[in-house]
Amino acid sequence: MRILYGVVGEGMGHATRSRVLLEELTKKHEVHIVVSGRAQDYLARRFQNVHGIWGLTLAYEGNSVKKWQTVLQNLTGAVKGWPQNVRQYFELVDDFKPDVVVSDFESFSYLFARTHRLPVISVDNMQVINRCQHEPSLLAGYEDSFETSRAIVKAKLPGAFHYLVTTFFYPPVRKRRTTLAPSILRPEIIEARSEPGEHLLVYQTSTTNTALPDILKAAGIPCRVYGLRRDLTEDLVDGNLTYRPFSEKGFIDDLRTSRGVVASGGFTLMSEAVYLRKPVLSIPLEGQFEQIINALYLEKLGYGMYVKTLTVDALKEFLSRVPRCQQALQGYEQEGNTKMLTALEEQLALAYEHRGHWAMEMAQD
Repeated sequence: MRILYGVVGEGMGHATRSRVLLEELTKKHEVHIVVSGRAQDYLARRFQNVHGIWGLTLAYEGNSVKKWQTVLQNLTGAVKGWPQNVRQYFELVDDFKPDVVVSDFESFSYLFARTHRLPVISVDNMQVINRCQHEPSLLAGYEDSFETSRAIVKAKLPGAFHYLVTTFFYPPVRKRRTTLAPSILRPEIIEARSEPGEHLLVYQTSTTNTALPDILKAAGIPCRVYGLRRDLTEDLVDGNLTYRPFSEKGFIDDLRTSRGVVASGGFTLMSEAVYLRKPVLSIPLEGQFEQIINALYLEKLGYGMYVKTLTVDALKEFLSRVPRCQQALQGYEQEGNTKMLTALEEQLALAYEHRGHWAMEMAQD
């Protein structure tokens, strides 16, 4: 079948997990990909028929999202971005007539599908916020943020044919046409052999968290730091800190041999760490409830620790919890990507069968 696959470009997690699914889909189907941001180059190196579009971005300061700066930079980007997207739209209409659309939280492909009455299969971790039931005790103190985030997530891809939600935690499903499936893992992660180590793997999506180095130095244990110094071409050693330029092979090796991980609440790294049985100290970005709920479940399951702000005391507390977290992680089981790939092929077949009249049969959420 002909598949239009949309990938949101904010953060590389969407691109790395989409790569896994696309490698399988392109073996059997004709696939065109629409993608924005840094994810475009990543996918274009691996696949044909990659169409760059404009997408929303986030502005950071320290460990938080700057809301007004984000709004302003997106308004500026939209002036040039929307005409580009419209042009891409007409090119796709002329050259490629998809049967089914798959969207990883990406709006252009979804709107394309709605315009052409095509079935949409949603594949992402964000829909867990809207399509599952969460215990009030877990959300205590976050009720307003939760309701706001749920409304945003619900509005992102409403009325999809099916929602495949990737996750390492399994709250009860509250909506039909929803399947929870294990996190999508890169083949390199599946093949990696987890080994005990002494260092912490530290990953930052933003270069503006200037307070982080002094906190890590005070801990006194080896830390291999990624993302904070993106200008590097080789390792830079500063006491117990080793700043490293990004290398997929080097990053995975540092992850599989680490004592634990210090990162935000991003789903991809968190799920990879859980798979490799590595405890995580999660400091979610302020203003991103999706990261907060990941961290809340991480701590509830005993797989790691959630803090709002990283301090020396919080880091020492995490290190003291590492043995207990390692024990809890031994109970986590996942058979690679088998369940997710099977579920996706099943839903694609059903969507293809129902194309053209699915919208009339579908009950609104």
